[in-house]
Amino acid sequence: MKLNITLSLAFLSSITLASIPPGMEDALTTSNVPAEYLEYVYLLGGFPTIQSRSDPRVSYGVYVPKDHYNEVSNSTQGKLPLLVNIHGTSRRMTALQVADQLPKFADEIGCAVLAPLFPAGVKGPNDLSSFKTLHTASLRSDLALLDILDEVAYRWPGVDTTQIYLSGFSGGGQFVHRFLYLHPDRVAAASIGAPGRVTYPDPSKPWPQGISDVGEIFDTTVNMTNLNEVSLQFVVGEKDTEIHGSSEFWEWLEEVMGSADDLPPMNASRLDTVKKLRDTWTAAGVDSLLNIVPGVAHDSEDPAVRQALWEFLGDQMNTH
Repeated sequence: MKLNITLSLAFLSSITLASIPPGMEDALTTSNVPAEYLEYVYLLGGFPTIQSRSDPRVSYGVYVPKDHYNEVSNSTQGKLPLLVNIHGTSRRMTALQVADQLPKFADEIGCAVLAPLFPAGVKGPNDLSSFKTLHTASLRSDLALLDILDEVAYRWPGVDTTQIYLSGFSGGGQFVHRFLYLHPDRVAAASIGAPGRVTYPDPSKPWPQGISDVGEIFDTTVNMTNLNEVSLQFVVGEKDTEIHGSSEFWEWLEEVMGSADDLPPMNASRLDTVKKLRDTWTAAGVDSLLNIVPGVAHDSEDPAVRQALWEFLGDQMNTH
């Protein structure tokens, strides 16, 4: 049965057309659905994975804890903080869907969770990694996330999307640290988990190895001083010392595919890479916390890794 919702004149007068994200004009929101029906349309609890209205190739899931959500529309005061969790190369979203992971964290801390799902294959049938470098000829994954934040803000006005809490592990950690270069003003705190291939703040090398051509590609500049406005955590396992696939694998892959994702072969362990990236940021004047998790290899779902992440983000959100 098709459900038609007629917005009241009072509601229409409280917003402008410019504040409605494209394609969201008829969206059910916590402002136009009676409170007693919010769970029935999935606006409280787990919201089904849905395509972004700005780019149907990108989708996202949302979790809004029903015991914490309040309808607030005119101020960030009283709104729920938003954790944005970026998937890795495998694109598993289990952390959002399994009750003892991100939903449990959201219920305990009092935050909403957003999990974007970026498509593979954008640059061709073997493309798994283009979302990590934030741009292709047809998709800017950083801008896709900003568009999704607009959709979330409209559908859930009681969620604060102005400054997010951003986390990602492995391929997600690659996305997170590059997003920080471009949009530090949109992030309150970030956890960068075990990225394998990274972008250093090197003005002599092109993106994504360095930042020399950021202005040309993204029409912005990198100001490392701005990163000090963000509370930062690096997290990696003590035993995350293997090179993914071995050095021979990377030689074969480059021979077969070339630099298909614009990144050089992985030539160091994630533990060493995280330490080096943090050192370059420290040298640039950026403060951060480094958590090396004892006894753990490359495993985003290890309880000790999750605990390190949740303690850091929970502490940050408690000051929200």
